[in-house]
Amino acid sequence: MGDLRSGFVTVVGRPNVGKSTLVNAILGTKVTITSPRPNTTRRTVRGVLHRPGVQAVVVDTPGLHRPKSALGARLNDHVAEALDDIDVCVPVLDATAAVGPGDRLVLARAVDSPAQIVVVVNKLDHAPRPDVLERLAQAQAAVQEAGAPPERVIEYFPLSARTGEGVPALVDAVLARLEPGPAYFPDDMVSDVPEAFWVAELVREQLLAHVREELPHAIACRVTEWEWPVVRIDIVVERESQKGMVIGRGGALLKEVGSAVRAQLPPGAFVELRVRVEKHWQQRPDVIERLGY
Repeated sequence: MGDLRSGFVTVVGRPNVGKSTLVNAILGTKVTITSPRPNTTRRTVRGVLHRPGVQAVVVDTPGLHRPKSALGARLNDHVAEALDDIDVCVPVLDATAAVGPGDRLVLARAVDSPAQIVVVVNKLDHAPRPDVLERLAQAQAAVQEAGAPPERVIEYFPLSARTGEGVPALVDAVLARLEPGPAYFPDDMVSDVPEAFWVAELVREQLLAHVREELPHAIACRVTEWEWPVVRIDIVVERESQKGMVIGRGGALLKEVGSAVRAQLPPGAFVELRVRVEKHWQQRPDVIERLGY
């Protein structure tokens, strides 16, 4: 181990508070897809931050929410698993919205864990200063209501994951809390996300940016063939009527998505997209498992 300090840092919060954007900002590179749609993240994603003498494994998680489907329940299970045996927990709140029941649940889960806690109030760039101060006060009150003893040291950081304002101070505070430990990943590794899963997620990210409101939760993507430079990906929807929405008139949407994804891959990549229907897949544990969630 030498003089290395290391540990696991899990970022948690309700849907759409900016967890994935924050994880990418902490790492300084994109390891998880982002979208203004809630529940974009569907499984834990681990990125690795390397600093001299320090290695932090930063874990992005799905939004903690009240599930309405088997998929929703699975996402909450991922959050619970990500809170096991960690060193630092980073609950994320939204500066533009009052601290509500979902936020209090997140803070209570953090307090229940043995991890050190660093609370983030995100979206500083979208909230006036009085609102930010109010959120910080509400967060402190919620932590106390959750049963955190007065002697437990908990820090609070207002920041903007989108612009990066306040992120360096958060990173310094998190890294300062890590203790001597082993290197969990090689020095040149920035994420443990399998390459095929990453490409499928890039496709889903592009689709989320273009489809109508009723579609985001119904879309899943999975690589079915990887013979580089050819990558074939299935886009799964729940109803026949959704198929045409994803394809677009004359295949225009699929072409646009494919082009955007290829631009993020090494030169020469060929991305073939196919849309198929798996009826009510969000309620079917077998399909959820097969899709990698």
